[in-house]
Amino acid sequence: MTRVLSHDDLLEGLPSRARIAELILSSHPPRDTYVGWQHYRTHCGLLVPAPVISSRQWSMIPQSRQYDYDLYRELTNANLPLQDTFMHDKVGKLIRRRLSGNTRKKDDPTRAGVMVSGWGNYGKTASVCTAGAVFEDQWLKLHSCLNPGALPGTRDFHAPVVYVSTPVTATPKSLCASVLGFFRAPIRKAATLPELVRQVADSLHDHGVKALILDDISRLRMHRADDQDVLDLIRAFMSLDVTLILTGVNVSGIGLLREAKWNKKTRQWEMPPLESTRIHGLEITQTEHRFEFIEIDRFRYITPTQIQAFVDHLEGIERHLRLLNAKEGMLTGGAMPEYLMRRTGGVVGLLGRLLEDGAYEAMESGKELIDENLLDEIVLRRDEPEQPPDEPVIAANPPTTKKKTAGAKRPRNTVFDDHGPAGATGS
Repeated sequence: MTRVLSHDDLLEGLPSRARIAELILSSHPPRDTYVGWQHYRTHCGLLVPAPVISSRQWSMIPQSRQYDYDLYRELTNANLPLQDTFMHDKVGKLIRRRLSGNTRKKDDPTRAGVMVSGWGNYGKTASVCTAGAVFEDQWLKLHSCLNPGALPGTRDFHAPVVYVSTPVTATPKSLCASVLGFFRAPIRKAATLPELVRQVADSLHDHGVKALILDDISRLRMHRADDQDVLDLIRAFMSLDVTLILTGVNVSGIGLLREAKWNKKTRQWEMPPLESTRIHGLEITQTEHRFEFIEIDRFRYITPTQIQAFVDHLEGIERHLRLLNAKEGMLTGGAMPEYLMRRTGGVVGLLGRLLEDGAYEAMESGKELIDENLLDEIVLRRDEPEQPPDEPVIAANPPTTKKKTAGAKRPRNTVFDDHGPAGATGS
């Protein structure tokens, strides 16, 4: 005898409308503050997806609850979970290893750092922040949520991880202000740079900071004197018993590590010597030898292992999406994996955006199913340059000429995006 499911059985786990509205309308503080980082760390990945029901079961529930369920489905589909891809795991493993070693050192005056590079939508920030949150959870558990270096009688909060974004057209003072802004520390307007650096050092020590995540490091351009000073300051931070984790777009191509080249035979990045240093018989090593460099790649679709990794990722998304007519293999069956790879180039962020938009259109149209015809209607711009399938993702600098042209000098306040000056257009 078949058991007839009640309305409560069908919608078990569905929050009230007020709770759904709260989840949708609630905002979160920016991640580059202590309050915002703690909110991210304690709430990341906690959204419970909507229960799975069929189209027939949906028609059996009251109309008001149908509306509630659809709202919760939209919330679920718009928040795809971060999956354990091989790129994400590689970043997490490196950061865990570096933090483990650095937090156990006693006599080494300088802590080696990590640089994470990759093109836009490759998941750099998500991977780094997840690794940072996991480390903080473990560190707080180890010390019972107390700062082991706190002075008796003080009430400084414990902040094992600090996340800040590199200021646009950065200067050493603005970088110090960003770090102090994480703690909402007061800054004296007439403070000199040495005073600000000392205040940053004191804040990092007093709050028990062990990892400083500096995002969007690719905003630094080495042809600007201020940006070179910022890089010098970043290197100085490495002597403060703090592990620096820098993330940015095409880090190897903007001068921070010089123009790195990939050696396919040794499977390693090679840093060619600078011509200017050969004159004096010296070699610049302050940056590249102090950081471990890792390049986040996109999904590939050549070898059986690469194909399976991409299909496994699609299967994870498929399990998370809530569409009434969804069927097994909606994203992984037939030619759909090849189609999705062709549309997104294997870029994890673009893939997520395409499928989120596809889920919305599937609900809006009443189709309640994602297929190629539906996705064909969604325009997806791919700004990432095409790369040979057997090469790592690294952009070559455009050729330059020795002849200087009038007006070629950029103003100091030029704002860059990932591909050049903001507002610039290309063919």
